[in-house]
Amino acid sequence: MASESFAAFVDVDGYRVRYRTTGTGRPVVLLHGTGRSLEDWEPLRAALPARRLIALDLAGFGRAQPLPDLRLGALAEHVAKTLDRLGATAPAHVVGNSLGGAVAMRLAVHDPARVTSLALADSAGFGREVTWLLRALDLPVLWRFLLRPDEYGARTAERSLFHDPAFATPDRIALARELARRPDAARTTRQVARALGSLSGVRADRRGNLLAAVEALDIPTLVVWGDRDRILPAAHLTHAATALPRARTHLFARTGHLPQIERAAEFAALLDEFWADWSGCRSVPYAVRSASRGRGGRG
Repeated sequence: MASESFAAFVDVDGYRVRYRTTGTGRPVVLLHGTGRSLEDWEPLRAALPARRLIALDLAGFGRAQPLPDLRLGALAEHVAKTLDRLGATAPAHVVGNSLGGAVAMRLAVHDPARVTSLALADSAGFGREVTWLLRALDLPVLWRFLLRPDEYGARTAERSLFHDPAFATPDRIALARELARRPDAARTTRQVARALGSLSGVRADRRGNLLAAVEALDIPTLVVWGDRDRILPAAHLTHAATALPRARTHLFARTGHLPQIERAAEFAALLDEFWADWSGCRSVPYAVRSASRGRGGRG
Protein backbone atom coordinates (compact mmCIF):
# COMPACT_ATOMS: atom_id res chain seq x y z
CA MET A 1 0.00 0.00 0.00
CA ALA A 2 1.26 3.49 -0.78
CA SER A 3 2.78 5.40 2.10
CA GLU A 4 1.06 8.72 1.38
CA SER A 5 -2.13 9.71 3.16
CA PHE A 6 -5.43 10.00 1.33
CA ALA A 7 -9.10 10.12 2.18
CA ALA A 8 -11.60 8.20 0.11
CA PHE A 9 -14.98 6.52 0.25
CA VAL A 10 -15.90 2.86 0.04
CA ASP A 11 -19.30 1.21 -0.26
CA VAL A 12 -20.05 -1.31 2.50
CA ASP A 13 -23.39 -3.13 2.21
CA GLY A 14 -24.82 -0.14 0.37
CA TYR A 15 -23.61 2.44 2.91
CA ARG A 16 -20.86 4.92 2.17
CA VAL A 17 -17.88 4.94 4.54
CA ARG A 18 -15.04 7.46 4.49
CA TYR A 19 -11.55 6.30 5.44
CA ARG A 20 -7.97 7.52 5.41
CA THR A 21 -5.00 5.18 5.14
CA THR A 22 -1.28 5.75 5.65
CA GLY A 23 1.88 3.66 5.62
CA THR A 24 2.64 -0.04 5.41
CA GLY A 25 2.85 -3.05 7.70
CA ARG A 26 0.48 -4.44 10.33
CA PRO A 27 -2.72 -2.37 10.28
CA VAL A 28 -3.60 0.01 13.10
CA VAL A 29 -7.32 0.84 13.07
CA LEU A 30 -8.37 4.22 14.51
CA LEU A 31 -11.95 4.75 15.75
CA HIS A 32 -13.21 8.18 16.86
CA GLY A 33 -15.90 9.27 19.32
CA THR A 34 -19.53 10.39 19.21
CA GLY A 35 -20.17 13.28 16.84
CA ARG A 36 -16.55 13.26 15.69
CA SER A 37 -14.67 12.18 12.56
CA LEU A 38 -11.41 10.62 11.39
CA GLU A 39 -9.82 14.11 11.48
CA ASP A 40 -9.39 13.59 15.24
CA TRP A 41 -6.53 11.20 14.40
CA GLU A 42 -4.50 13.53 12.20
CA PRO A 43 -2.05 14.65 14.97
CA LEU A 44 -1.44 11.03 15.99
CA ARG A 45 -1.04 10.02 12.35
CA ALA A 46 1.69 12.62 11.96
CA ALA A 47 3.39 11.27 15.09
CA LEU A 48 3.33 7.67 13.77
CA PRO A 49 4.61 8.09 10.19
CA ALA A 50 6.00 4.57 9.89
CA ARG A 51 2.78 2.77 10.82
CA ARG A 52 0.00 1.55 8.57
CA LEU A 53 -2.90 3.56 9.96
CA ILE A 54 -6.51 3.11 8.87
CA ALA A 55 -8.81 5.82 10.24
CA LEU A 56 -12.55 5.39 9.66
CA ASP A 57 -15.59 7.60 10.00
CA LEU A 58 -17.93 5.49 12.13
CA ALA A 59 -21.35 4.92 10.58
CA GLY A 60 -23.47 8.05 10.89
CA PHE A 61 -20.58 10.32 11.87
CA GLY A 62 -18.08 12.39 9.95
CA ARG A 63 -19.11 11.92 6.34
CA ALA A 64 -20.23 8.31 6.62
CA GLN A 65 -23.83 7.30 6.08
CA PRO A 66 -25.81 6.12 9.15
CA LEU A 67 -27.03 2.58 9.60
CA PRO A 68 -30.59 1.69 10.61
CA ASP A 69 -29.11 0.11 13.75
CA LEU A 70 -26.47 2.20 15.56
CA ARG A 71 -25.95 0.05 18.63
CA LEU A 72 -22.40 -1.02 19.51
CA GLY A 73 -22.73 -4.46 17.96
CA ALA A 74 -23.91 -3.07 14.64
CA LEU A 75 -21.19 -0.41 14.59
CA ALA A 76 -18.49 -2.99 15.34
CA GLU A 77 -19.76 -5.38 12.69
CA HIS A 78 -19.78 -2.53 10.16
CA VAL A 79 -16.15 -1.71 11.05
CA ALA A 80 -15.22 -5.36 10.42
CA LYS A 81 -16.98 -5.35 7.05
CA THR A 82 -15.28 -2.08 6.13
CA LEU A 83 -11.85 -3.51 6.89
CA ASP A 84 -12.68 -6.57 4.78
CA ARG A 85 -13.75 -4.27 1.96
CA LEU A 86 -10.42 -2.43 2.23
CA GLY A 87 -8.48 -5.70 2.16
CA ALA A 88 -7.27 -5.18 5.74
CA THR A 89 -7.98 -8.70 6.88
CA ALA A 90 -4.81 -9.26 8.94
CA PRO A 91 -5.04 -9.01 12.75
CA ALA A 92 -4.86 -5.33 13.67
CA HIS A 93 -4.00 -3.10 16.59
CA VAL A 94 -7.22 -1.21 17.31
CA VAL A 95 -7.18 2.25 18.91
CA GLY A 96 -10.45 3.83 20.01
CA ASN A 97 -11.37 7.13 21.62
CA SER A 98 -14.61 7.63 23.59
CA LEU A 99 -17.38 5.84 21.66
CA GLY A 100 -14.65 4.41 19.43
CA GLY A 101 -13.16 2.66 22.45
CA ALA A 102 -16.43 0.91 23.19
CA VAL A 103 -16.76 -0.05 19.51
CA ALA A 104 -13.17 -1.38 19.59
CA MET A 105 -13.99 -3.56 22.60
CA ARG A 106 -17.15 -4.85 20.93
CA LEU A 107 -15.15 -5.61 17.77
CA ALA A 108 -12.69 -7.65 19.83
CA VAL A 109 -15.52 -9.63 21.40
CA HIS A 110 -17.32 -10.05 18.07
CA ASP A 111 -14.19 -11.18 16.16
CA PRO A 112 -11.20 -11.72 18.49
CA ALA A 113 -9.01 -13.15 15.73
CA ARG A 114 -9.14 -9.75 14.04
CA VAL A 115 -7.80 -7.78 17.03
CA THR A 116 -4.14 -8.05 18.05
CA SER A 117 -4.33 -5.43 20.80
CA LEU A 118 -6.59 -2.72 22.15
CA ALA A 119 -5.60 0.85 23.00
CA LEU A 120 -8.48 2.74 24.60
CA ALA A 121 -8.31 6.52 25.05
CA ASP A 122 -10.90 8.09 27.40
CA SER A 123 -13.14 5.24 26.35
CA ALA A 124 -16.84 4.83 26.90
CA GLY A 125 -17.80 1.75 28.87
CA PHE A 126 -15.89 2.05 32.14
CA GLY A 127 -18.23 4.08 34.33
CA ARG A 128 -21.73 5.52 34.72
CA GLU A 129 -20.66 9.18 34.88
CA VAL A 130 -20.84 11.16 31.65
CA THR A 131 -21.24 14.82 30.74
CA TRP A 132 -24.72 16.24 31.34
CA LEU A 133 -25.00 17.09 27.64
CA LEU A 134 -25.04 13.45 26.57
CA ARG A 135 -27.39 12.49 29.40
CA ALA A 136 -29.78 15.29 28.43
CA LEU A 137 -30.09 13.85 24.92
CA ASP A 138 -32.48 11.32 26.49
CA LEU A 139 -35.02 14.11 27.01
CA PRO A 140 -37.70 14.77 24.37
CA VAL A 141 -37.50 18.07 22.45
CA LEU A 142 -34.48 19.35 24.42
CA TRP A 143 -32.07 17.27 22.37
CA ARG A 144 -32.88 19.28 19.24
CA PHE A 145 -31.93 22.50 21.03
CA LEU A 146 -28.72 21.05 22.47
CA LEU A 147 -27.54 19.72 19.10
CA ARG A 148 -28.39 22.77 17.01
CA PRO A 149 -25.56 23.39 14.49
CA ASP A 150 -24.81 27.04 15.25
CA GLU A 151 -21.49 28.79 15.81
CA TYR A 152 -21.91 29.13 19.58
CA GLY A 153 -22.81 25.48 20.06
CA ALA A 154 -19.93 24.24 17.92
CA ARG A 155 -17.43 26.46 19.71
CA THR A 156 -18.67 25.51 23.19
CA ALA A 157 -18.69 21.79 22.38
CA GLU A 158 -15.20 21.90 20.86
CA ARG A 159 -13.71 23.75 23.81
CA SER A 160 -15.22 21.26 26.25
CA LEU A 161 -13.05 18.52 24.72
CA PHE A 162 -9.70 20.09 25.62
CA HIS A 163 -7.92 21.27 28.74
CA ASP A 164 -5.97 23.80 26.69
CA PRO A 165 -8.52 25.93 24.77
CA ALA A 166 -5.88 26.69 22.13
CA PHE A 167 -6.58 23.25 20.68
CA ALA A 168 -10.16 24.33 19.86
CA THR A 169 -8.86 26.01 16.73
CA PRO A 170 -11.04 27.89 14.24
CA ASP A 171 -10.56 25.04 11.77
CA ARG A 172 -11.74 22.44 14.29
CA ILE A 173 -14.74 24.56 15.26
CA ALA A 174 -15.62 25.08 11.60
CA LEU A 175 -15.40 21.33 10.94
CA ALA A 176 -17.55 20.56 13.98
CA ARG A 177 -20.21 22.96 12.75
CA GLU A 178 -20.05 21.57 9.23
CA LEU A 179 -20.52 18.01 10.44
CA ALA A 180 -23.30 19.02 12.83
CA ARG A 181 -25.22 20.53 9.90
CA ARG A 182 -25.26 17.28 7.93
CA PRO A 183 -28.68 15.64 7.51
CA ASP A 184 -29.50 13.30 10.40
CA ALA A 185 -26.34 14.30 12.34
CA ALA A 186 -28.27 15.32 15.46
CA ARG A 187 -30.61 12.35 15.30
CA THR A 188 -27.66 9.97 14.89
CA THR A 189 -25.86 11.44 17.90
CA ARG A 190 -28.98 11.10 20.02
CA GLN A 191 -29.62 7.55 18.82
CA VAL A 192 -26.10 6.43 19.74
CA ALA A 193 -26.20 8.23 23.10
CA ARG A 194 -29.50 6.58 24.01
CA ALA A 195 -28.17 3.16 22.96
CA LEU A 196 -25.38 3.56 25.51
CA GLY A 197 -27.21 5.22 28.37
CA SER A 198 -30.00 7.43 29.66
CA LEU A 199 -30.59 10.50 31.78
CA SER A 200 -28.99 8.68 34.73
CA GLY A 201 -25.80 7.86 32.84
CA VAL A 202 -24.22 4.90 31.06
CA ARG A 203 -26.15 1.70 31.69
CA ALA A 204 -24.36 -0.59 34.14
CA ASP A 205 -25.59 -3.84 32.62
CA ARG A 206 -24.26 -3.03 29.16
CA ARG A 207 -20.84 -1.86 30.27
CA GLY A 208 -20.51 -4.72 32.77
CA ASN A 209 -21.24 -7.40 30.20
CA LEU A 210 -18.88 -5.87 27.67
CA LEU A 211 -15.98 -5.49 30.11
CA ALA A 212 -16.37 -9.04 31.38
CA ALA A 213 -16.25 -10.34 27.81
CA VAL A 214 -13.13 -8.28 27.00
CA GLU A 215 -11.33 -9.42 30.15
CA ALA A 216 -12.09 -13.05 29.27
CA LEU A 217 -10.34 -12.62 25.90
CA ASP A 218 -6.99 -11.67 27.49
CA ILE A 219 -6.08 -9.32 24.62
CA PRO A 220 -3.13 -6.99 25.38
CA THR A 221 -4.78 -3.72 26.36
CA LEU A 222 -3.60 -0.17 27.03
CA VAL A 223 -6.00 2.31 28.65
CA VAL A 224 -5.11 6.01 28.75
CA TRP A 225 -7.01 9.03 30.07
CA GLY A 226 -6.79 12.79 30.34
CA ASP A 227 -6.90 14.00 33.93
CA ARG A 228 -9.05 17.02 32.98
CA ASP A 229 -11.60 15.14 30.88
CA ARG A 230 -14.98 16.87 31.19
CA ILE A 231 -16.85 14.32 29.09
CA LEU A 232 -15.89 11.05 30.80
CA PRO A 233 -14.11 11.79 34.10
CA ALA A 234 -10.64 10.46 34.84
CA ALA A 235 -12.06 8.38 37.69
CA HIS A 236 -13.07 5.94 34.96
CA LEU A 237 -9.41 4.98 34.65
CA THR A 238 -9.64 3.46 38.12
CA HIS A 239 -12.72 1.54 37.00
CA ALA A 240 -10.77 0.35 33.95
CA ALA A 241 -7.89 -0.94 36.10
CA THR A 242 -10.39 -2.87 38.21
CA ALA A 243 -12.38 -4.30 35.31
CA LEU A 244 -9.30 -5.13 33.20
CA PRO A 245 -6.60 -5.89 35.79
CA ARG A 246 -4.10 -7.05 33.17
CA ALA A 247 -4.31 -3.82 31.19
CA ARG A 248 -1.64 -1.13 31.19
CA THR A 249 -2.89 2.28 32.22
CA HIS A 250 -1.62 5.83 31.86
CA LEU A 251 -2.98 9.20 32.99
CA PHE A 252 -2.05 12.27 30.95
CA ALA A 253 -1.63 15.45 32.98
CA ARG A 254 -3.36 18.68 31.94
CA THR A 255 -5.29 16.84 29.21
CA GLY A 256 -8.92 16.67 28.19
CA HIS A 257 -11.02 14.13 26.31
CA LEU A 258 -8.85 13.86 23.19
CA PRO A 259 -5.29 12.89 24.18
CA GLN A 260 -4.58 11.88 20.58
CA ILE A 261 -4.69 15.62 19.85
CA GLU A 262 -3.49 17.29 23.06
CA ARG A 263 -0.74 14.72 23.70
CA ALA A 264 -0.14 13.28 20.25
CA ALA A 265 3.64 12.77 20.54
CA GLU A 266 3.42 11.33 24.06
CA PHE A 267 0.53 9.05 23.12
CA ALA A 268 2.41 7.86 20.03
CA ALA A 269 5.45 7.00 22.17
CA LEU A 270 3.24 5.00 24.56
CA LEU A 271 1.70 3.11 21.65
CA ASP A 272 5.09 2.32 20.09
CA GLU A 273 6.36 0.97 23.41
CA PHE A 274 3.16 -1.00 24.01
CA TRP A 275 3.23 -2.57 20.55
CA ALA A 276 6.97 -3.31 20.77
CA ASP A 277 6.53 -5.12 24.08
CA TRP A 278 3.62 -7.09 22.71
CA SER A 279 5.53 -8.20 19.61
CA GLY A 280 8.41 -9.57 21.63
CA CYS A 281 10.85 -6.93 20.42
CA ARG A 282 11.93 -6.45 24.02
CA SER A 283 12.73 -9.05 26.64
CA VAL A 284 10.12 -7.78 29.11
CA PRO A 285 6.79 -9.41 29.96
CA TYR A 286 3.46 -7.82 29.31
CA ALA A 287 2.68 -6.30 32.69
CA VAL A 288 0.18 -4.10 34.44
CA ARG A 289 1.26 -0.51 34.95
CA SER A 290 -0.19 1.83 37.52
CA ALA A 291 -1.81 5.05 36.31
CA SER A 292 0.87 7.71 36.09
CA ARG A 293 0.92 11.39 35.31
CA GLY A 294 2.19 12.24 31.86
CA ARG A 295 4.78 14.93 31.27
CA GLY A 296 5.43 17.31 28.46
CA GLY A 297 3.18 18.84 25.87
CA ARG A 298 1.03 21.93 26.11
CA GLY A 299 -1.10 22.90 29.08
